[in-house]
Amino acid sequence: MPTDCISFSETNYFIPLVCDYLKEKEELKPFYNRFPNLENFKVQLEEKAASYNSEKGEKRTTLVKVLQEQYENLEISEATAQNIQSLGDDKTFTITTGHQLNLFTGPLYFLYKIISTVNLAEQLKKEYPEYHFVPVYWMATEDHDFEEINFFYLHGKKFQWNPSKSSKTGGAVGELPTDGLEEVLKLFSAEIGAGKNAEYLKELFKKAYLEHSNLTDATRYLANELFKDQGLVILDAADRELKKFFIPKMKEELLSKKSHENTILKAEALAGLGYGVQVNPREINLFYMEEGLRERIKERDGKYFVHDTEIEWTQEEILELLEKEPEKFSPNVIMRPLYEEMLLPNLCYIGGGGELAYWFELKDYFEAVNIPFPILLLRNSALIQTQKQDEKRKKLKISNKEIFLKQHELINKKVRQISNIDIDFSPQKEHLVDQFQKMYELAEQTDKSFLGAVRAQEVKQLKGLDNLEKRLLKAQKRKLEDEVTRITDLQNQLFPNQRLQERHHNFSEFYLEYGENFLAELFRELQPLDHNFKIISF
Repeated sequence: MPTDCISFSETNYFIPLVCDYLKEKEELKPFYNRFPNLENFKVQLEEKAASYNSEKGEKRTTLVKVLQEQYENLEISEATAQNIQSLGDDKTFTITTGHQLNLFTGPLYFLYKIISTVNLAEQLKKEYPEYHFVPVYWMATEDHDFEEINFFYLHGKKFQWNPSKSSKTGGAVGELPTDGLEEVLKLFSAEIGAGKNAEYLKELFKKAYLEHSNLTDATRYLANELFKDQGLVILDAADRELKKFFIPKMKEELLSKKSHENTILKAEALAGLGYGVQVNPREINLFYMEEGLRERIKERDGKYFVHDTEIEWTQEEILELLEKEPEKFSPNVIMRPLYEEMLLPNLCYIGGGGELAYWFELKDYFEAVNIPFPILLLRNSALIQTQKQDEKRKKLKISNKEIFLKQHELINKKVRQISNIDIDFSPQKEHLVDQFQKMYELAEQTDKSFLGAVRAQEVKQLKGLDNLEKRLLKAQKRKLEDEVTRITDLQNQLFPNQRLQERHHNFSEFYLEYGENFLAELFRELQPLDHNFKIISF
């Protein structure tokens, strides 16, 4: 199948911080350890082994045990079972991505993240065959932003989950009961109709959400069904036994606010370079959790309390609770990366632009607590188009780079190109500026008080030319209405609501059409160390 690619910066959809990172700009090097290339993984591997394997294997043993318990009621592939078991071996390392528990995977980039992770693990195995590399999907089960995950789009329609009124949606989303998803299945089934691929999707949705009692188990089932053949390991780190390993760092956070102290300067440095700050660290970057509740912990005058509640503790009380029930303490976006890197023998985190942006704030924090900072890799991105759409694009003489332009820019550019008259008044404007330059010189030599009048006339006449150019362009758009409509329709198909397709469409839209071949093609085309945006034609 034909493919093409352009740089991430040429898409105009990715933040400058990420584009500059891919260009390895010198000013960003203080914010990460190693750029993602094959050679750097060898050094990363050695550094992580020296740190992680020095703990006498207790962490690895517990990790294997917890994963086996979490997979107890799932039918798993031999590849996944072997990957879980191999985590007990000192020569096994992980490649990790994380994501929210979006309904039916949410937007397409959920798949791109996991495929990038699987493919990188396989590539590293070929390069370093004496080691084993496990792709891990870290489920964001403790997240509490329900409104961000309770829907997906198919054929331009929004399929939204509305839980029963008795369900509390303010706590960790992983605990949410799957009540109310029968109605989503009915609407989804009616939309996709019959056929082999449609029946597979219906059964997948039904088994995931109607045969599992909470969102964590449903998402684990779904991701396992889609990626078990590739040996993906799915981890829910909201586990008492796993949280025990994080107690010392959470205690340090409560007593000395270490994360804030060691991230604020990096955040300010990024802002000073003009990149802005993705996440502002809080003084304490921990939440308190219980059923239906996940709220941030604050400290004032030696007392600790939970925001917007009446829950409070003395220092002694909160430290005692932390030791007894660590599962009630949840790291936020600043501390979650540290928990992940402490818990896993991880080499690389794969994420989107926004995720990498907050990781760049964390390097000093990792150094302060003596945990190796992982390699950061931007996930693969792609635009999927049908052969028919590709042919339309070519007939309209739109390049793959041009299709990413803002719609008004694309239309204006194409109208100018296909018009039989010149709608670019740049030469006239340049000529006008030259003429006025002579008038400025004349005013300087005679009466400088005329400079303002000359400038006003120049602005007026240039504005007049701008207006004439716009009117002419508008007239040509009307004359070329058919071409404008076709350009607009094509771009709207590929960029729904003028957004990247991968941030809108659900995978089911393409699976319905292409079946298993859809995922197989993505695995072939999405190569994680190829730092370009892919255009894939089916």
